[in-house]
Amino acid sequence: MKLLCWNVQWFRGIDGLVDPARVVAHARSLCDFDVLCLQEVAVNYPRLEGGAGHDQSRILEDLLPGFRVFFGSAVDEWSVDGQRQQFGNLIATRLPVVQVQHHPLPYPADPGVRSMPRMCSEVTVRDPLLGPVRVMTTHLEFYSKHQRLAQAKALRALHVQALAHVLGPPESSDDGSPFQTKLHTAHAILCGDFNVETHEPEFAVLVEPGVGQFWDGWSLLNGNAPPAPTFRIHDRTYGPGPITCDFVLVSDSLKPKVRRIAVDAETQLSDHQPLFVEII
Repeated sequence: MKLLCWNVQWFRGIDGLVDPARVVAHARSLCDFDVLCLQEVAVNYPRLEGGAGHDQSRILEDLLPGFRVFFGSAVDEWSVDGQRQQFGNLIATRLPVVQVQHHPLPYPADPGVRSMPRMCSEVTVRDPLLGPVRVMTTHLEFYSKHQRLAQAKALRALHVQALAHVLGPPESSDDGSPFQTKLHTAHAILCGDFNVETHEPEFAVLVEPGVGQFWDGWSLLNGNAPPAPTFRIHDRTYGPGPITCDFVLVSDSLKPKVRRIAVDAETQLSDHQPLFVEII
């Protein structure tokens, strides 16, 4: 499986231009991806910097023929003039799809701190080599550490829950109803913009040894070498220097199958850098 993960900042480049087509074209130039995971996809937010007053998820469907596109809105609201607005994550894949789930993440009160709801999109696909894989993408809270920690714990809990279903599946059923048997797999990829660095407690929650542990793809291939920066390389709006806060994590079952991971540090089509991973 070839997967590309990118916080596209509603497809706004450092030059201020909002253009989904050029972002998709650049993603294609980086790799022949089977799965594309994007964060910060907007629907009808014309007041965002650069303007995003269009349905970017629909645009992605047109730009990715042969792919199924699944948009999960963390924010779903109506503007003062009655227009529906959505903001969230998107997974596009050309692999066969088994099921789709969108998980709202915790949003505990943090008085006076700027924040918005967050979620995790999960699409289970069938890879010809790996078999069924749960692909999860998310974007954790930027401003509130309190909320971000709760969200990291929830992501770990979702994986623990999925593993429990593998070991003890529900009663089987072939009645064609919503209760019909579901596919459960231990294979999982969790990727996105976590808004934390590797030394922070939120990251530790995800990679802590034990049931439901995730493994950082970069560290699996590069050991203790510092991870490649993914944020604040070309734009210092949110801080003084480059950091790594975008990751591709894998389940214990996929740990030995990560073959390649790379970060494109050159592109300026977003304030984040895209990550590419190959798992076979």
